[in-house]
Amino acid sequence: MDTEATADTTEAHIVDESEVKRAVTAAAMGNALEWFDFSIYSYTAATIGHVFFPSHSNTASLLASFGVFTLAFVVRPLGGFFFGPLGDKVGRNKVLALTIILMSVATFCIGIIPSYASIGVWAPIGLILARLVQGFSTGGEYGGAATFICEFSPDNRRGFLGSWLEFGTLGGYTLGAVLVTGISMVLTSEEFFTWGWRIPFLIAGPLGLLGLYLRLKLKESPAFKQMKEDAEQKDSSFREILIVNLRLQALCIGLVLILNIAYYTVLSYLPSYLTEVLYIDASRSLVFLVLTMLAMMCVINMVGKLSDHVGRKPVLVGACIGFIILSYPAFWLLSQHSITTTVIGLAILGTLVVALAGVMPATLPAIFPTHIRYGGFAISYNISTALFGGTAPLVITWLIATTGDNFVPAYYLMLAAAIAIVPILIIPETAGKPMLGSMAVRIQMNDSGPKARN
Repeated sequence: MDTEATADTTEAHIVDESEVKRAVTAAAMGNALEWFDFSIYSYTAATIGHVFFPSHSNTASLLASFGVFTLAFVVRPLGGFFFGPLGDKVGRNKVLALTIILMSVATFCIGIIPSYASIGVWAPIGLILARLVQGFSTGGEYGGAATFICEFSPDNRRGFLGSWLEFGTLGGYTLGAVLVTGISMVLTSEEFFTWGWRIPFLIAGPLGLLGLYLRLKLKESPAFKQMKEDAEQKDSSFREILIVNLRLQALCIGLVLILNIAYYTVLSYLPSYLTEVLYIDASRSLVFLVLTMLAMMCVINMVGKLSDHVGRKPVLVGACIGFIILSYPAFWLLSQHSITTTVIGLAILGTLVVALAGVMPATLPAIFPTHIRYGGFAISYNISTALFGGTAPLVITWLIATTGDNFVPAYYLMLAAAIAIVPILIIPETAGKPMLGSMAVRIQMNDSGPKARN
């Protein structure tokens, strides 16, 4: 199937600048909430293990806690199968409103579920159910948010505006890490174990309500409205998504592979790697990683803007080549146990990750035509995330234990980057062009003049 972007270039959707800002803010808010949840669970996993899975063995409690955490990745593809095609039928904004409320309610519920000591086996059952709801709703979140932003973005600014989605990712993760660490430093160990760990989960409630409010005020994207107005509706069935467009699915899975392995290795696994493998002080490791994420937030929009000028493919190819060449030196620098080499190593990894993250939100939705964009993207994204992203820390930990080689994370990143170069070279360049099956989108800089097509 030809994947070149086609559109009626004699017409264009005209969108108000204020509408674009609302769309970007509301979409990024949900992604921030997703990673805020991911972060606070990661940083409270040990406490959650003791609260919900009491055991004479600390390791057993922690394994049980992370086992529940992994369940969310198992059901993410199911969420993609449900919410993606639904978003192609009833609208992007309606589904995004549903996913954010499900996520925030489930996260809030974790904060109020009584302990095992209070209600026995019902406590872990409640935790498992909450995590299943979180994973299911997350399956429709990223694909819908990226699709919505891209369909609202002017063609010449899609990279810059799409990069705000990953700005939300980094912001949510950083906020969660700082919040949990701050609470644990202010409270005593007993207070944190008894009730302090619940505070970040409870905060997800009002954050979710704010995100829901923003999303309920959104108009539908111009591309979706154009599709619904077309006289002949195209098939958006599972057969259309999974069989007819299997090639597009494979391309998306390959691109998401490097994005997720890079993200989960650097943001999720690296804290444990620094403390458990390299024996770097935990508090120092946290400071280094938070500073790395803040630095990434400062430059990620510049990367998205750069891709609007030079194209998505040069930036993505450069990032993959960087991972192949620089991953080993970066981890060698981390292993030298000095502040200077640790900072340089993290700077290299952070730069490479942000080069991917700043471009992917504008790249991935453009692979699919409008009538299957949400569904095709959500399904392939979550399949790739479940297979490669969520499993990255576990696979790397097992390989280090099996081989005794502390440079396994570098090899893993190098292999993922080498694989991802293939789909990057195959996909068409979409910077500055209308997305597949959509008209061009241009922005109206003030309140006067033409409005978005109804």
